[in-house]
Formats: sequence, structure tokens, C-alpha cells
Amino acid sequence: MFKGLLIDWGGVLTTSMHDAIARWIVADRIDADRYYQVMGELITHAYDGAGEGENVIHALERGEIDAATFERDLAARLLTLDGVPPAAEGLLNRMFAGFERVEPMHDMLRAARAEGVRTCLVSNSWDNEYPRHDWDELFDAVVISGEVGMRKPEPGIFQHALDLVEMPPERCVFVDDIEANILAARSLGITGVHHRDHTETIPLLEELLRIPLRPRSSG
Repeated sequence: MFKGLLIDWGGVLTTSMHDAIARWIVADRIDADRYYQVMGELITHAYDGAGEGENVIHALERGEIDAATFERDLAARLLTLDGVPPAAEGLLNRMFAGFERVEPMHDMLRAARAEGVRTCLVSNSWDNEYPRHDWDELFDAVVISGEVGMRKPEPGIFQHALDLVEMPPERCVFVDDIEANILAARSLGITGVHHRDHTETIPLLEELLRIPLRPRSSG
């Protein structure tokens, strides 16, 4: 029986990165084609293993560079519709401002913990601020990439999370919206759930964990 639940933050416990970025592109008048070309190359290299060596996303997620350094690097690669780079200062906060909590996923975590499931956040940080006010209710452990010097999909960050929840991999489920991270977890023996929408993920977790995770109707 599964008794551990490892879970991502951005795009899983929040609305999607795609939606947040789309809002920011409009608000900051970003040249969308330029953005998606630049970021597509960086993300593909960072998560799909294309190319060789490190890039600024690796360094940012491990905490090897700070937000200001990454913002200057990214801003220099981008253009606004006015043909100039966007303002570097505060770029990441503006990019992530469109994230919204997905309350059913937070309620699911509370229900899982109430049933004795050990929960752990495993998030790749972009040196961003997290809304931690209710994390004591949601998580038994928290693993933020920039705080531990490891990033998904590196095996070490998953092993660190397993150690914190004191569970073997075969008793844990991992939920993430990035396929490369799911594949990495599965290679360690963790059952992976590729998140797309809470209406699909929560019922699947109920099947895996064999516990109710949604409110029952009174009627």
C-alpha cells in the first residue's frame, strides 16, 4: 500500500505555468515568439537532456545563482513589442504573479495526511517566494531545490525526499506536471502521476492510495 505522497508546487498545487506566462506576456508587452523560442531552448536543455553542459536554469534551480543574476540573463535574451529588453528587476515575480492556488489539490493533501499518508513538497525553485502560511497543514516535509542544492530530475533530490518521509520508493507516489521528472522518479521505483488537471489527478490518487480524497456530498 502506498503511504507516501511527493508532490510538485507550480502547475500542480497552482494553476499552470502556461497560463501565468500568458498573462505576463500581455502585461509586460513581451514579444511572445521570442520568449517561447528562448525559453523553449533553455527548458529543453534543462529537462530533456538536449545539448551538453549546464545552463542558467540548472544553476538557478540549485541555488547556485540568485534571481537577480538569472533575471539579467533572461531579460537580455528577450524583447518587448517596443523592440527593447524588458526590465530585469522583478522579472520572475512578474512572470509568476499569475499563479493561483488550486484549492481542491490543497484539500486533497489535508485529506491524505488525515488518513496517515506522509506528504512532501518537492519543488524546483526559481528563487521565488512561496506562500507558506498553511504548509504545516499540508506537508510532513518540504524539499525546495535551491535550499538543498539539488534539482529535479536529479535522483538525489528524490532520495532526499524519501529519507525525510521515511518511506521506501515503492510505497510512494510522485505527482508532477513535467514528464522528465515523472520518468526520473519512476526509474527509482516511485510510482509517477503526470498531472494535467485536478479532476484527473485526485481520482487517480484515490485509486492508488485507496482512501477518499474528495468531500462526500451530503445528499
